Amino acid sequence: MLDKSYSVLMSVYHKENPIFLKTSIESMMNQTLKPNEIVIVKDGVLNEGLDEVIVYYKRRNPDLFKVVTLEKNVGLAKALNAGLENCTNELVARMDTDDIAIKERCELQIEEFMKNNELSIVGTMIDEFYDDPSDIISSRLVPCKHEDIVKFSKRRNPFNHPTVMYKKSEVLGCGGYGDYRRNQDLDLFVRMLNSGHIALNINKSLLLFRANKDNLKRRKSLGKCKSYVKLIYNFWKRGHSNMSDVLIVAVSQLIILISPMWVLKWVSNVFLRSNINSKREKEDLYEY
Repeated sequence: MLDKSYSVLMSVYHKENPIFLKTSIESMMNQTLKPNEIVIVKDGVLNEGLDEVIVYYKRRNPDLFKVVTLEKNVGLAKALNAGLENCTNELVARMDTDDIAIKERCELQIEEFMKNNELSIVGTMIDEFYDDPSDIISSRLVPCKHEDIVKFSKRRNPFNHPTVMYKKSEVLGCGGYGDYRRNQDLDLFVRMLNSGHIALNINKSLLLFRANKDNLKRRKSLGKCKSYVKLIYNFWKRGHSNMSDVLIVAVSQLIILISPMWVLKWVSNVFLRSNINSKREKEDLYEY
């Protein structure tokens, strides 16, 4: 039987910002339902500032923090698998080292697990910001109900990865994060959904996501586009996606490659992100 104990899982590498890391850790320590374990994976050698932040918290909270040190950078998937193996609790809350969790996030997620023991994954919506967390630029809304999550996952990620809380045993039972350079989370989630695991997303933004103004520009990469199409193609081979899903994704990735930036920004703002003034309750897809 589940209890309300949970671990926080974070992975950090040398290019990250020490100030952002500190803010992220503080947001997890200040949860209304506090974690009894925070696992931080050092993915290779870190810069001095990052090491200082980790040492600071470990010294002041030796029983709360567990630091997993990897001698060389192995990438997010392997780092998260190493951290997951070191988590003591069955419930594990993912957290990125530059985002900010709303203080009720984990308590509300735990409540869902307590209400339905069949749940394996619980995510939330996110609000996005650039520099000032109080200046929200957009939100990423994802489906709430399990059947809608499965449908959505045929083409796109139905979860905001930094928000998810999941059951350790069931993640590891599905093989953990795959050794992919990109989209490791979507691959894992689809494997879990295909294995019959139940999921939901809470219809609240419970995480402030630090966006980058160059995100769209970075997506205009042949390597990233090919990688994403290949992943959806693999979903088709497994029987998860349809060939129409593969074709739609392939065309959309081609459009990303050839379109000017102003077109991509318009598409992102109109179709892929919710304006901060939008009304979620009007969207049937996001009812909860």
